Amino acid sequence: MVRVGVAGATGYMGAELLRLLVVHPKVQVTTVMASERSAGVPLGRLIPSLRGHLDLTVEAVDGERLAAQADCVMLALPHGETHRVVSVLRRHGRRVVDLSADYRLRSAAEFEAWYKTPHTDREGLAEAVYGLPELHRKAIAAARLVANPGCYPVGAILAVLPLLRAGLGRAEGIVIDSKSGVTGAGAQTQKPDPMYQYAEANENLHAYGVGKHRHTPEIEQELGGLVGAPVRVTFTPHLVPMNRGIFTTAYVFLGRSATTADCLAAYRDSYAGEAFVRVLEEGELPRTRAVIGSNMADVTVVADPRTDRAVCLSVIDNLGKGGAASAIQNLNLMHGWDERTGLEAPPVYP
Repeated sequence: MVRVGVAGATGYMGAELLRLLVVHPKVQVTTVMASERSAGVPLGRLIPSLRGHLDLTVEAVDGERLAAQADCVMLALPHGETHRVVSVLRRHGRRVVDLSADYRLRSAAEFEAWYKTPHTDREGLAEAVYGLPELHRKAIAAARLVANPGCYPVGAILAVLPLLRAGLGRAEGIVIDSKSGVTGAGAQTQKPDPMYQYAEANENLHAYGVGKHRHTPEIEQELGGLVGAPVRVTFTPHLVPMNRGIFTTAYVFLGRSATTADCLAAYRDSYAGEAFVRVLEEGELPRTRAVIGSNMADVTVVADPRTDRAVCLSVIDNLGKGGAASAIQNLNLMHGWDERTGLEAPPVYP
């Protein structure tokens, strides 16, 4: 059994990590850590759903103690805080899956520009592998530090990847529209943003971060790496009144004449053998409810010859394929296990 520690355990992402890890047949959760104010509190009191499943007391975040108590550490800490812990874990040779943004961008300068905080672990940044298996499976398997993708980038990249890979889509002029449930902002226990409160989010729909959302450079970095040239996208996220799920619609100019059937064939080729990506049949459109509670992504594409564009659609669970479940997939790859281990349960319905 591999000993696993989770830091940032009491937020939505940490709780989802623990929900999946407690039934994983190859790991033992040995320590859970969170902020100072949660230290000393039984985990089941903070996350009642885990009562009877994980009898641990929450500790304050401490890199040295994490290194001593775990072989592999999964971090769901706030952006800008994680690299201080990772530098300690790297020194001790621990494997790390980081769910924050601290290691996703390859450029420290770009991270500092978008996240407005210094990056103190440049060596770790150079070592980190971007944790999207559909793009970087071999590198993840050999990595000791994996930067788990952001939720919006997962939906966006999976939606358009096959068109760019097959040369059917052009990298210029991509427009990405994504709609997320409110858990994407985390538990909001300190200084909560009013837009995530029930009275504001319920029966409401609005855009935010227009032209400046922090996931934009992440999407551009990975699509640029795919096509071998810089990519600029227009990305607009929206908040919708549901707990979980992301629905992404991306508009991509076609590089040559293609039908919907042609485009879908490219999707099936790209995702052949992928355990967690389902390409829908022509005429079938995705819905978030079909993937909730899972590591699944449902994707499809519709060619629009009138505008010479393809409309690319994807749905994921922001806490699943967009976070904790994909982190478990990366954990499996890093240890040479079947990617599906601990993730076999189908999505929740209804």
